Amino acid sequence: MNIKFTTKAFGALAAALLLSTSANAACGKMQIADMNWASASLMANVDAAILNAMGCETELVVGATMTTWASMDATGKPDVAPEIWANAMATLVDSAVAAGRVHVGNAAPMSGLGEGWFMDPITRDAHPELTTVEAVIARPDLFPDKEDPSKGAFMGCPAGWGCQLASINLFRAHDMEAKGWKLLDPGSAAGLDADIVRASEQGEPWFGYYWAPTAVLGKYPMVAVSVGEYNAEAHTCNGSVDCTDPSYSAYPAAKVVTAASQAFVDREPEIAELMKNVSFTNAQMGAVLAWRLDNNASYDEAAVYFLTTNKDVWGGWLNDEAKGKLAALLK
Repeated sequence: MNIKFTTKAFGALAAALLLSTSANAACGKMQIADMNWASASLMANVDAAILNAMGCETELVVGATMTTWASMDATGKPDVAPEIWANAMATLVDSAVAAGRVHVGNAAPMSGLGEGWFMDPITRDAHPELTTVEAVIARPDLFPDKEDPSKGAFMGCPAGWGCQLASINLFRAHDMEAKGWKLLDPGSAAGLDADIVRASEQGEPWFGYYWAPTAVLGKYPMVAVSVGEYNAEAHTCNGSVDCTDPSYSAYPAAKVVTAASQAFVDREPEIAELMKNVSFTNAQMGAVLAWRLDNNASYDEAAVYFLTTNKDVWGGWLNDEAKGKLAALLK
């Protein structure tokens, strides 16, 4: 099917869903946080499409992790934040939930997500023994640096990001320079993405830091490299500029939750219960984000693409009445 026709069709469906709120809205007006990264924006638009089809009147409001959480905790608005990364503020989340101000609607809205070290699948297929970081580090010759092919190239985290220090210190902990490696700085998230795309499209080896879910890994799958167990003390040191004795540690498991204000849960318990079911696998999320990237589509169009092509997935989230209403709009 012609791509322009496809995106135009999804755009029309997205507009229809946005206008589908009934005059007698079943759950009144509600605000959904549209966070400033891809997976969260997609989730917000999927939630809005489903709830509009059910008769709710939704408003997407711009959000970011700390500002959205602070607003929900202090004012109860927005009503729902589909994707809150809670690792960096676990204490704040726990205290707000314990105090009854915020409710965790879904403790795992996505699976298979997180940060770590990845390598290209072509090299892994050719060398299936490269399953651990130690095995990969022993073979810098398989990942030659373009400027100095006698060295292996490890692509680190972009400068200025919190993960940059962990990349540097893990590089030091594994004594990678002495073992024949160079630590490269991609310069930015766009630079990191471009390096993975280039290597994938040219069939070149790649080893470095990345995370999931993303559109890039949805289109160009990479293979996670096991870096051992998580050690909280070691990871804390590795993330500090003052770490004098870096040591081995995996990245912490990603804690992502769907949060709702307690006031919203008390007001609309049935809707809040339904939203507990909304969850994505890493593969599902990556595939939709890759489609959006390839088609230069908006997030509301990507939401309709997901709903149109994954009826078996969202069909398990909804009761029969809600499922029927949404299916009728997607015909």
